[in-house]
Amino acid sequence: MSVTISGQFIAEKKHIWVGLTSIYGIGKTRAMKICDAVNIPHDRRVGNLTEAEIDKIRQEISNYQVEGELRREVAVKIKEKMDLGSYQGIRHRRGLPVNGQRTKTNAKTRKRRKRKA
Repeated sequence: MSVTISGQFIAEKKHIWVGLTSIYGIGKTRAMKICDAVNIPHDRRVGNLTEAEIDKIRQEISNYQVEGELRREVAVKIKEKMDLGSYQGIRHRRGLPVNGQRTKTNAKTRKRRKRKA
């Protein structure tokens, strides 16, 4: 039985908090808070959860912005910065590191020429 939460398949052998971190927008801290909110021990395996517990987790996750909604919002914010012409927007447009990292060395993956498909 594979468990799907927010469109993500979660491996049955993982602890529940580790499985929840595979969902975009949920890290360790938020996963722990979700487990506490639905009264499930953090070290419980995903395969050992009942359907009722999985439904509680899904309901709790619906209170947060995750996966598609969050990705869309982040993309819109980046586009706004690019349209404004802010420093960060210019760095995004040029495909350079945005957060002040050094570029003389290191930034190879950001500076590499993009292949056209």
